[in-house]
Formats: sequence, structure tokens, C-alpha cells
Amino acid sequence: MLKYRIIPCLLFNDKTIVKSVKFKDLRMVGDPTTVARVFNERKADEMIFLDIMASRKNKEPNFAVIEGIARECFMPLTIGGGIKNMQHVDKLFQIGADKISLNTALVKNPDLIMEIVKKYGSQAVVASIDAKKTDNGYRCFISSGNEESEYNPIELAKIAESLGAGEILLNSIDKDGTMEGYDLELIRMVSSSVGIPVIACGGCGKVEDFVSAIKIGADAVCAASIFYFVGESMISSKDYMSKKGLNMRLL
Repeated sequence: MLKYRIIPCLLFNDKTIVKSVKFKDLRMVGDPTTVARVFNERKADEMIFLDIMASRKNKEPNFAVIEGIARECFMPLTIGGGIKNMQHVDKLFQIGADKISLNTALVKNPDLIMEIVKKYGSQAVVASIDAKKTDNGYRCFISSGNEESEYNPIELAKIAESLGAGEILLNSIDKDGTMEGYDLELIRMVSSSVGIPVIACGGCGKVEDFVSAIKIGADAVCAASIFYFVGESMISSKDYMSKKGLNMRLL
């Protein structure tokens, strides 16, 4: 049986790690390398690093910062933001990335996903879906939440799976940074519609939220605020989840 994962998500805003609320209202957290080192020492299962300004400003990935993080990160590292071509992808893998996360490209350049899968395998691609409730139901957004796409989350998740993505990072814009709990309806909808792992992200405020997300269908849980502002530890979180009957990688 596969073990469930807890994955911290680092949002990078040109110079520093930040935490957003509903993809806005950025709050500074700290230096990228220092934050990565802390999560490495706390034995996170994996780490996700997303450059939230790269897509908005049409910039390429900040390779220098990413390389510095990779040196501190002795766990699987997923990189996203500003990735537009195979040159970017190749360089990211060369400097230490283990997986590539694609959001805007999933909609605007799906061929890139197939190219990455062909060269590096499905396990190297994380399809990032940012979803929000609208008057027309759930809709998917790209460019760090600034542009509404033509797809709903189930449609886009199925497209990602058909392109060969190995897993889905499912982020609720409505829940992001609120610490009110994950969007369980969204998680259930998407996880029951595809056969690849779904990482739930957005809204975790207490350890019980991790359990709820996994029991509704998530294969992994991604969070930030609970670690930055509550001070919850990886060890205590995994211990709690294990006692609730979930198969965790205990330290």
C-alpha cells in the first residue's frame, strides 16, 4: 500500500517566500533557501516550489534561486512557474528538480506535457489545477489565478491524465490561505474522476483537515499556513494521521 504524503508548498514572489490568501494579500514568510532548509530538517515527504510571479510577468524560472533550494532539499522537489519550453525543463532537472508542475501550459501548451512525459516519464509531471467556484460552478484558472479557462476541474483533470501527467496538484482558490479546511467537494469530484494521484491543496488549518482530505479521496496533502503560522510539525502530524488509521511514512 502506498503511503500518504504531507507536502509543504513554497510560494516564491521574486525575492522571498510568501503566503497568499485566495491567491491575493501576500504575506512575507522568509528567505527561500532558509525555508527549504527548515522543511528538510523537519523531514517533509516532498516539497513543492511555485514561482507565482513568473507566469504573471511572463518571466522564465529563477534558476539561481531554485538551484539554491535544491542544494538544501534532500527529498523529491517539484518546481512550477514560468516553465514554457523543454529548455526550461531540461535545465530544471539538471539543477535538482525531480518533478515539473505545469498550470498555464496545461491549457495553453499541452504538447509540452507530452514532450516531458516522453523524455522523463509520467512521474516527472504534476498537472496543477487552480479551481474556484463561480456562478457557473467550479472553473479552472491559469496564470496564477488571473485568467479563467474554458474548463471545469473534472474536464481539466481528465485532460491532464490523457496527456500523461503522473499526478494532479488540486488547489482551491477559495480556500487558499483561509485555514478553514480543504474544499472536500472539489477533492471528491476530481479524485473520483481520474486514476492518477491527487494532491489536495488550499485551506488546511489543523491536522484533522489532513485526515478529512485523504478520507474523501486525496492521495497526498499540501499545506503551508499550518506550518508557518500554527507551528504544527511534520512529526506530530504524521503521528496523528497514523493513529487515525492512515498509512504514513513515520520518522
